[in-house]
Amino acid sequence: MTQDTKNIKIFDTTMRDGEQSPGASMNIEEKIKIAQALEALGVDIIEAGFPAASKGDFNAVKEISSIIKKSQVCALSRASQNDIQSAADALKNAVQPRIHTFISTSELHMKHKLQLDPDQVYQKVIDSVSFARNLCDDVEWSCEDGTRTNLDFMCKTVEAAIKNGASTINIPDTVGYSVPEEFTHIISHLINNVSNIDKVTLSTHCHNDLGLAVANSLAGVKAGARQIECTINGLGERAGNAALEEVVMAIRTRNDLMPFETNIKTEQLSKTSKLVSTVTGFPVQFNKAIVGKNAFAHEAGIHQDGMLKNAKTYEIMTPESVGVSESNLVMGKHSGRHAFKQKVIELGYNVGDNAIEEAFENFKSLADKKKNLYDEDIAAIIEDQAIRVNDNITLIDLQVIAGTKGPQKATISLEIFGDTKEISSTGDGPVDAIFNGLSELIPHSAKLLLYQVHAVTEGTDAQAEVSVRLSEKGKSVVGQGSHTDTLVASAKAYINALNKLIVKREKTEPKQMSVTL
Repeated sequence: MTQDTKNIKIFDTTMRDGEQSPGASMNIEEKIKIAQALEALGVDIIEAGFPAASKGDFNAVKEISSIIKKSQVCALSRASQNDIQSAADALKNAVQPRIHTFISTSELHMKHKLQLDPDQVYQKVIDSVSFARNLCDDVEWSCEDGTRTNLDFMCKTVEAAIKNGASTINIPDTVGYSVPEEFTHIISHLINNVSNIDKVTLSTHCHNDLGLAVANSLAGVKAGARQIECTINGLGERAGNAALEEVVMAIRTRNDLMPFETNIKTEQLSKTSKLVSTVTGFPVQFNKAIVGKNAFAHEAGIHQDGMLKNAKTYEIMTPESVGVSESNLVMGKHSGRHAFKQKVIELGYNVGDNAIEEAFENFKSLADKKKNLYDEDIAAIIEDQAIRVNDNITLIDLQVIAGTKGPQKATISLEIFGDTKEISSTGDGPVDAIFNGLSELIPHSAKLLLYQVHAVTEGTDAQAEVSVRLSEKGKSVVGQGSHTDTLVASAKAYINALNKLIVKREKTEPKQMSVTL
């Protein structure tokens, strides 16, 4: 029986379900970076996208399929031959392809969303799974809104999906409605009432609307599920999905109650979390479990006293186990290239010699400005440099006049496709003046949807990380920038977003469809 194994497959859907978070859209280059990080993390199955949604999604799945070798690459499709064929075509070059097809099975969804009766849905399950199985050896089937589906009908559809070639059956808590006891009952009921259930792997896909996504996922595992669908940082529609880092570390930390294992290299969790946060522009909340900035911070005196005597008094896992360095303050302006390169490697980055040289110069420049340098500062330098590769617009100089007497003024010098251009502009505040000037130098009709600033480390000399989200004609992009001067970081973030916007204009795509499981 497949459910008897102690290994839990980790199915990551950050680039599919996670991308459906409003404003979290990713371009192909960003998706490739995340896919490579997920493969290095040890993710078993990477759901790379929904090929039928748009040309961009199709191409992303196709590119990722050609690059990823160790992890399985999966593509989502609705229960239609066109969708399934599109998924198969996008996965053509994958070493281990999987087609993931689904249809709603709850009475509410069948009646109001699909406008089909149960018999019609049942037939679509048979038709879609059998068609997918003829195109791919590995087929996963999901009953959308599973936790609100009649259990007898669920058993009937699951049995049909298995009979027609599905090797994984996924039970989605699509709207985050279930509670652990109920989810346990659903998985147990399937195991006890579906005759051919021993031929497949059962999977969970839980949303976090009631804050129970991780708890429900683990309840499913205890009942017999052996695959968990999740996302980095819990990214996803509405309140998000089960957080990969949380389910993995819960299994590892409480192995006494959950004697299972995953293939995740947990030391890569913090790095992967930062990458997804940088790409999407969604900051990780400070008190986020496992990867939050405060996850291993202790301020209360009684806690600090206990930590000094024995770290286990207040930490149930070590910072190193999730990739957080035990020592922060180790680098300074007297550090050499070799030490800097070694630190970059220790932080989990694979950077070429030319990029290291540029990063080292930026590091030395920062070291002259900051009294204390932290690991987070170095990570910000590397990530800021990485997102600016192949930019057509770069910042040469920025001078700002600000203060209580307005209007505030910004003088900006840019290199635009090889030409240097300069402008002076005013605004209601220095940031407004900067953005007004950039909009004049690079004309566009995009609306500013988000402007967000947070400090990389503590102190008044901390680097600022700025995220900017622009939207133009239904296309949304996120730009990032970091610098010790918040205004420079703001300009860099806006310019980064404009660079992405130019790429999107050149690669005009149909509007992406949103699909929820």
